[in-house]
Amino acid sequence: MAKIAQFLTSVDSVAVHSLGEKYTDPVNGDEFIYLLGVASTAANDLVTFDEAFATTRSTANAVGACAIAMAATVADKYGWYQIYGAGTVATAAAVADNKALYLTSTAGAIDDADVAGDAIIGLWSRGTATGAGTVACQLNYPMVHDIAID
Repeated sequence: MAKIAQFLTSVDSVAVHSLGEKYTDPVNGDEFIYLLGVASTAANDLVTFDEAFATTRSTANAVGACAIAMAATVADKYGWYQIYGAGTVATAAAVADNKALYLTSTAGAIDDADVAGDAIIGLWSRGTATGAGTVACQLNYPMVHDIAID
């Protein structure tokens, strides 16, 4: 695991860590991964990332490993994304506490409305949101498969 000499919300113009490098916060155990950003990414956006550690803002029908942007890590920039622990994620609508979360047509944002094929395995709400904004969440290496599981 990486030793971090910068803030997890830093955005880098050049890679200062290896893509895919992981860091575990020694205080609370939250885990982060260093990835390449994509246009329009905002802090708390949910992204998927590929084998080259390039991100895509998550939308309905996405497939792949997921992470939450710690900062506005836009195209051709590098930064940290959370993959494990207690976090905060962007919402497209109201979200209830302790609910399964799903992809939406709003890039980077989630909802708790059940959408076949868009369940995010390993991500659930840990608070409430009254509309579009953010909600507290729990991450356990989230991923999406674009298959109906219920």
